[in-house]
Amino acid sequence: MDAFLDFIISVDGFLGYVLVAVLIPVGLYLTIRTGIVQLRLLPEMFRLIREPAGHDADGTKQISPFRAFCISAASRVGTANITGVALAISIGGPGAIFWMWVTAVVGGATAFAESALGQLYKVKDGASFRGGPAYYITNGLNAPVIGALFAVIVAVVYGIVFNTVQSNSITDALAASFDAEASGSGFAIIVGLIIAVAAGIVFVGGVHRISAIASVIVPVMAVLYLILGIIVVILNLDAVPGMLATIVSEALGFQSIAGAALGTIMMEGIRRGLFSNEAGIGSVPNAAAAASASHPAKQGLVQSLGVYFDTLLVCSVTGFVVLLSNPEYGTPQGSQLTQTALADQVGQWGVHFLSVAIFFFAFSSILGNYYYGQTNIEYLTNSKAALNGYRLVVVVAVFLGSVVALDAVWTAANIAMAIMAFINLIAVLLLSSTVLRILRDYLQQRKEGVEPVFHKDRMSDLDGLDAWDGTDEVTQTEFWEQRSQR
Repeated sequence: MDAFLDFIISVDGFLGYVLVAVLIPVGLYLTIRTGIVQLRLLPEMFRLIREPAGHDADGTKQISPFRAFCISAASRVGTANITGVALAISIGGPGAIFWMWVTAVVGGATAFAESALGQLYKVKDGASFRGGPAYYITNGLNAPVIGALFAVIVAVVYGIVFNTVQSNSITDALAASFDAEASGSGFAIIVGLIIAVAAGIVFVGGVHRISAIASVIVPVMAVLYLILGIIVVILNLDAVPGMLATIVSEALGFQSIAGAALGTIMMEGIRRGLFSNEAGIGSVPNAAAAASASHPAKQGLVQSLGVYFDTLLVCSVTGFVVLLSNPEYGTPQGSQLTQTALADQVGQWGVHFLSVAIFFFAFSSILGNYYYGQTNIEYLTNSKAALNGYRLVVVVAVFLGSVVALDAVWTAANIAMAIMAFINLIAVLLLSSTVLRILRDYLQQRKEGVEPVFHKDRMSDLDGLDAWDGTDEVTQTEFWEQRSQR
């Protein structure tokens, strides 16, 4: 068993570096082809996230761009923002933060491309929509077998395996606050039952309930976490210029306080940034497709903003809290490093606050991860029994994750996620011309002074655009006319 674990750990490490070597060039390629869309249209992103939801032909309110943003943010903003950032700093030093920032900017173009495709090839699902890479691989590339493979990986990795990690993080954090034993204890069983039941109640409500809960948890916890970071910065205001100078100088190899080589600093920052904001992995388009946006480019832009929200804001808060506490480098440390740093800065209550933050961030991640899985189960089958069975499996996985640490399963899931990312990136590259057509159509309408509304006949040569049929076009057009009169 130890030999097998060592083997998959080595494979995971190798694929992680290969994934970075692919994701960054793809991000740069899309950045150039889209004319740096992730920076050029930044004001547009803030405008779009405030748009109200559309309505279907029966007048039923659909998922707004903000709620779809919160579903993806729920999955993105998890324990990786606390544990992963601290781990990157402890290994790579302060310079890792700089490369996280660079990764976020580059990844914004990838997030735009994959999320716009998710919107373009979405399908109707009652009063809402669903979609993602499995859908645009099947309809955009006519590769249903690859699409099915992708769907299976997402359903297993995100819905089941990653959720065991999130629930395990909740148990560990609460055990630390209550000075209780974690794995296998009665405390862990009670926490696991509470999390599993709460998650199950949300699951059965579908995308509307998931998005409603996420749209409360994500903004509230993010704001509170940012306020905590601002407090720490204010308390150490005189040290901030030096901290920022150290981040940049270490990142560029001018000095090496942590004793880490420049390559290590870059790789730690880039890897943690990518795995935190998930740009290019193929998970976020599943949430992007749920929105009732009037044009595919709109949700692409909103999800680009999501990358910045995750990495430039939430991850930076963790980084600043840790760095302003003058940590020791060289030994891998996760959430315990962040907890120690907070205790040093604001007192013991900071440790308890972090436990609460981990609880809500991880719980929202469970909801977002489950939705990704549900969307792909619905791609594979229309059976309600299969969906209910999947919900039960996820609930059980959430409970087991609270009670037992499954390190080998987590490592295997990382390998599967890397495979998923390779499939998605190839699909996005092959469909990059379609992405440019979406962007040009959007910009042309904005140039004409009208609110962009996508019509199926604008890309009549493409198949699989059934969600944009004539009936929905009229409904969306009327919606925007009503909006302009308000």
